[in-house]
This record gives sequence, C-alpha cells and structure tokens, in this order.
Amino acid sequence: MEIKIEEGLERRKGFAYLCGWLWMKVAGWKFDASNLPEYKKFVLIANPHTSNWDLPFMLGCSYLGGLRVSWLGKHTLFRGIGKPFFTWYGGVPVDRTAPKGMVHQVAEVIKSRDKIALAIPPAGTRRKTDGWKTGFYYIALESGVPIIPTYLDWGTKRAGFGPAFFPTGDIEADFEVFKKFYEGMKGKYPEMQSPVKIRTKRTYEVDEVDLDSGGVQIFKDAVNSMRGKDQ
Repeated sequence: MEIKIEEGLERRKGFAYLCGWLWMKVAGWKFDASNLPEYKKFVLIANPHTSNWDLPFMLGCSYLGGLRVSWLGKHTLFRGIGKPFFTWYGGVPVDRTAPKGMVHQVAEVIKSRDKIALAIPPAGTRRKTDGWKTGFYYIALESGVPIIPTYLDWGTKRAGFGPAFFPTGDIEADFEVFKKFYEGMKGKYPEMQSPVKIRTKRTYEVDEVDLDSGGVQIFKDAVNSMRGKDQ
C-alpha cells in the first residue's frame, strides 16, 4: 500500500485560528509563538503526554501556529466513513505489513515532498512506560529533516515549539538533548510521565513506530474528552 501524505504546511488564519485562540484563552494557557518552525519539512514530537486533555491543547497550538499537521494511522482506520473523518484530522494511512519497512516508507515520502509537518508521539501512550520509542528519530534521520520538540507544560500552563534539532546518528547522545529540553516540564498527571530515554523493555528497532497512538488514540482522546473521561 502506497503511503500518501497531503502536501502543505500553512493553515489560513480563519475560524480554526479563532477556535484555537479562544480555547487557550478560556483555559488560561499561553501559547509561545516566538519559536515557530522555519523549516518546510520536519518531524514533530509532543511531550509530556499523560491525559486525554492534551488533544484539544495540541490542536489549539497547531491552529494558532498556522500549521497543518499530519500523523500516521493504521490503514484499516481509513475505510468507509472513517476515511473522511481521519483524513480531515490530518491522518495518513500506512500498512505495517508492506514489504518495505515502515521507517523507510515514511522517509521516502517525506523526501519526495516540498512541505510536510509529521507528528509522531515518542512515548506512544498516556500510560507510564520505561522510555520512548525510536521510530520518530530514524524517520527524521533517514529523510534528512529536523526534529522539532513541542510541549504542553501543565505546571506553568505554557505551550509551544522548541528549537529544531537535526539527528546526528548518535541516538544516545541525541536523546540527552531531548532530555535537557523537557527537563522540569510536567504533564497533567506527572506520575504518568515516561522518562526521556530509549525504551529498554525490548531491543529498539529502526522500524519502531506506534500507529495505535496516532489515529486510534486521537479518536479515543476526542471522544473521552467530550465525555469528561480521562486517562
């Protein structure tokens, strides 16, 4: 199955921008727009992620930043009525059973595009784990694009973008950069935060990308937030 990612970064300042501004204002949050991405192609990572409520704040930030963000989801999500819904949310269908590795497939698509912002959650879940998965890192490394960390700091109610970072290939050293950036930031439930380090429960692989935390989780988070449920 061919991976298709809609090209384009800019989102016009209209109704979406107004919704983002209103949501952040009412919630008492501040969006720091001083470090908006200057690159045309990049991989976004979001941390810390411990609550369903991270979703509306994430969307609010993307609207305020004028970004059209894409994310990866299982191709089975995009069947029937799911296709227009998840596509509208920026979903990109991928098939994990394809002959080529996941990371290679996505990296080739990124290299073929002039503009793209691809969001990949490094922890892969709201529950606490022993570290991050590494798919986002190898996708950026192979495609030659920077990784841009984004944050939702519930301790200070601030959100925004960090500086762009090009992976060097020394994953252990590069993870120290991420660790330093996120130091002191708190999720809604700090006790559920995963440490910023390479996950050690299994040998990390080049093709490690969590699709469930993309489309499925966005849908679950949206529904649970509206129902007043969390975690």
